[in-house]
Amino acid sequence: MPDTIAADRPLERSVRVTRSDIDMNAAAVRGFVPATATVAFVDLAGFSAITDVFGDASAVAILGLFEDRVRAALGGLVSPIKWIGDEAMLAFPDPEAALQVLGRLLPACRAEPRLPLTRTGLNHGPVLRRANDYFGATVNVAARLTDLAAPGQLLATRPVADVATAEGIVVRDLGEVALRSVAAPVAHFDIEIAAAPDPAWIDPVCKMHAPWEAFRRTPPTGPWFCSDRCAEAYRRSPETYPRD
Repeated sequence: MPDTIAADRPLERSVRVTRSDIDMNAAAVRGFVPATATVAFVDLAGFSAITDVFGDASAVAILGLFEDRVRAALGGLVSPIKWIGDEAMLAFPDPEAALQVLGRLLPACRAEPRLPLTRTGLNHGPVLRRANDYFGATVNVAARLTDLAAPGQLLATRPVADVATAEGIVVRDLGEVALRSVAAPVAHFDIEIAAAPDPAWIDPVCKMHAPWEAFRRTPPTGPWFCSDRCAEAYRRSPETYPRD
């Protein structure tokens, strides 16, 4: 690979930026500290649809329930939080700490019938830290895994999966996957630290899961809906709500 990168137009062709220049510039950025962290993103799978179908006030109330459970799961553990809409970004010193907190958070979310299913991505590696925020490829991969996760699923990279396996947590190897803006394929794993959802009993609109009492004795005959509003939204535009 060449050691130079052509500058973007409309700069003159003679202007060249070397990789050493980029490295020096990155190292010189003030306020950033190299570190190692386990980064997690947890979001609410059906939040946009909830806002659309039930309105802003209902969506904000549901977000408040989620925020409460995130804070309760963290307990006294110091972990930076960055809220990105309905998504929480968390960072931990190691996979053990991350799995400990998520082992409290994800089951608590599943136990709350007013919350939709969560989607979680988890990665461990080098980061750049500035105050309570993190940047870098490790963060990007965790975010992409969250985008890839199905409702109710936690996806993680190998360093996290190895720790989960050693702790006796159910881990399933899903092979390598191409992630957006990540050049090399990434080995990813499904980690089951909350009860696995039944896809037949996930509302295709808001991504809420049917309570156990609703489906333990009844075979599914079609999509399950949490309410008449979701059923009507799906009836009007089923293509808007693909079933995961």
